[in-house]
Amino acid sequence: MASIHRLLPIQSAETLLRIPRALKLYSYAAIFFHKDGDFPAKSAGSVLQRLSHGGPGRRRTPTRISAGWFSGLGVKKEALPDIVKAGDPVLHEPAGEVPLEDIGSDKIQKIIDDMIGVMRKAPGVGLAAPQIGIPLRIIVLEDTKEYISYGPKDETEAQDRHPFDLLVIVNPKLEKKGSKRALFFEGCLSIDGFRAMVERHLQVEVTGYSRFGQPMKIDSSGWMARILQHEYDHLDGTLYVDKIVPRTFRTVENLDLPLPVGCTKAGVSNQQEIPSITFQG
Repeated sequence: MASIHRLLPIQSAETLLRIPRALKLYSYAAIFFHKDGDFPAKSAGSVLQRLSHGGPGRRRTPTRISAGWFSGLGVKKEALPDIVKAGDPVLHEPAGEVPLEDIGSDKIQKIIDDMIGVMRKAPGVGLAAPQIGIPLRIIVLEDTKEYISYGPKDETEAQDRHPFDLLVIVNPKLEKKGSKRALFFEGCLSIDGFRAMVERHLQVEVTGYSRFGQPMKIDSSGWMARILQHEYDHLDGTLYVDKIVPRTFRTVENLDLPLPVGCTKAGVSNQQEIPSITFQG
């Protein structure tokens, strides 16, 4: 099995998972990962069948996307799909696996190309297929020196954030490693304009397939591990707001304000285990 190993040192920090627009800097970055879809979360086979026949799959009046992007994957389209926003069923239902024999098909390659385009246009460091309305288990992620340069150096160092090349993972399976976890701020393109703290594991192992069907494995920690967990959650119909630390939810404009009294501060736990936290959505 081909392997991709990226073991990043673990440090405490308040994590930002979003790339700021127009180089506007916030004291936290955030995770931009995600569109207005046209399919309920049905089986992958039915999704691919509908795509191949150019028909919209949503139970509502066809939108610009259903009439354009979904109407024919064989036709060159200049416009990229829009980002699905919270409330759309495609973001709240589990996505289906891509049949192995379909991974290298033109239909799946078109979906992947659109995902990459939407992620980079946002700009963001990750995207899941449901975020462009496709209920299939595909994620893309990428972090660049340019993106990292937008944030203050002391913060990116504390976040243990390093650039990594574009990754496309089809049918990923994620396993959390070790017991160490951390509380960091996260954001999401599907819930734009807000942030909240989320507890996540510091190390993960992800297996799956490349965009052309080769088996792959990624061992990761730190910033990259958080992105992987965030995107993987999307495939299970989970948004970051479903597991936030109570009373840390806030607008981007209020991101620098102090946390409420009693809230656990952001950072990596030095304990063997962080005490269990009850999340409120």
